[in-house]
Amino acid sequence: MDKIWLKSYPPGVPAEIDTGEFSSLADLFDKGVRKFAGQTAYVCMGKSITYEELEEFSRQFAGYLQGELGLAKGARVALMMPNCLQYPVAMFGILRIGCTVVNVNPLYTARELEHQLSDAGCEAIVIVENFAHTLQEVMTATSSLKHVVVTGLGDMLGFPKSLLVNFVVRHVKKMVPAWSIPGSVAFREALDLGAAHPLRPVVITHDDLAYLQYTGGTTGVAKGAMLTHGNIVANLQQAHAWISPYVREGVEIIITALPLYHIFSLTANCLTFFKIGATNVLITNPRDIPGFVAELGKYPFTVITGVNTLFNALLNNPDFAKLDFSTLKVALGGGMAVQQAVAERWKKVSGKPLSEAYGLTETSPAVCINPLDLPEFNHSIGLPISSTDISLRDDDGYEVAQGMSGELCVRGPQVMKGYYRRPEDTARAFTHDGYLRTGDVATIDADGFVRIVDRKKDMILVSGFNVYPNEVEDVVAAHPGVMEVAAVGVPDEHSGEAVKIFVVRKDPKLTAEALIAHCRAGLTGYKVPRFVEFRDELPKSNVGKILRRVLRDASGNA
Repeated sequence: MDKIWLKSYPPGVPAEIDTGEFSSLADLFDKGVRKFAGQTAYVCMGKSITYEELEEFSRQFAGYLQGELGLAKGARVALMMPNCLQYPVAMFGILRIGCTVVNVNPLYTARELEHQLSDAGCEAIVIVENFAHTLQEVMTATSSLKHVVVTGLGDMLGFPKSLLVNFVVRHVKKMVPAWSIPGSVAFREALDLGAAHPLRPVVITHDDLAYLQYTGGTTGVAKGAMLTHGNIVANLQQAHAWISPYVREGVEIIITALPLYHIFSLTANCLTFFKIGATNVLITNPRDIPGFVAELGKYPFTVITGVNTLFNALLNNPDFAKLDFSTLKVALGGGMAVQQAVAERWKKVSGKPLSEAYGLTETSPAVCINPLDLPEFNHSIGLPISSTDISLRDDDGYEVAQGMSGELCVRGPQVMKGYYRRPEDTARAFTHDGYLRTGDVATIDADGFVRIVDRKKDMILVSGFNVYPNEVEDVVAAHPGVMEVAAVGVPDEHSGEAVKIFVVRKDPKLTAEALIAHCRAGLTGYKVPRFVEFRDELPKSNVGKILRRVLRDASGNA
């Protein structure tokens, strides 16, 4: 496809980016901490650390992994924590010695956690103590996992605040269920041990694996997208090219409410803004909207990213409109579609547009971004970013004519290496000429703006998080009272989509409440069905395949 979108690029945004500026994310880190040493890198719960302090803490953690545990280049280390200072310290420590970061949702159930740790072959994990009881359940089933580092939420907040926060979390709010993992090491102890070990140099290139970022699939269990240092460097360069006309080095303050284990927040907030020496304000619990708004009031923030549901929740808080938005430059929504009503309210309240972007875990993640100075919401996901090719294909793999809809396929330096240890899934994910199939059906207009019009896959998108029908169905089908089940996504005003299940009962006394309670034991909260509909039979194809699309189309309004 001709790059008709280039003519619509904002002034200063290049058609191609320089992927050679950084040889790896470790190189990005080394250059950043030297250049911005005295600048504040991260703030969380009122505690700040500079780029220089981040270098020291992450060096200590890298020393612990490399010198104390003996982990070699390529070893997989899991991170299971919300946004807190320990996350960037641990993550950069892992990357600096050529190990691979495996991000884990802290709210995973034992079943979900066991699959991911085993599939990735994780040798070590850093986990916040609030979730250690879940890890305890699966320790015997994850044979590769040898080392556990446990941290309290307050561990990096300094004396006496660290003691106070940990006491409140443990004993007042009672957020830490009892757990016991013999041989586990406290995070601060790991830093102390690591300080005694000088780092051994490791050669890291664009081809080396930086992240195993797990995503689901419509025909199987969650898969690890192999994102190399080159993939992530390319995407942060692409994102930087897009925002550079609007931001300056060393002065930006970015609000990070989306969890850093999510690819959008990881690349956009944590890494792209690291390049320009920004101050990253980490929000540990964005569900506490009054507390979140109070935190926003403490900083003259210039950039905020999030999903539609987050922006909508902020707008519905009466104190949000009282904030000072005079410093705000960029508000960027991704992970799910931005609703027009939310975008219009955002501009009315803040005076700044809410721009929409589009991406996938498999593309590190950015594919398209709207110009950040568009005066009005345009219902599109924007323009393909620098060094990115797209093609709209029909079911036979042929490119459709302009103005026609087709599956959005992507090629560029940010596209994943493939799915970890899943060559067949990898082969199915790409076209014969090397484009990644997104599963989203789109159109492109004469100016190059792309619009998503349908979803080819059965994947459900809840508040920016992927939910895959097979996983939900597997859990529901395990209930002895269920004969058949199908899961689909239905429109939801707050989360974009919600999970609905259609069930044929084996036990006529089975209730929706019992099924939902059963699902809560095996699924993270956002995957739990919101709606249950019992039927005598489910629609099937002539070969017996349940027709989810028929059920979805019949349930447009849940």
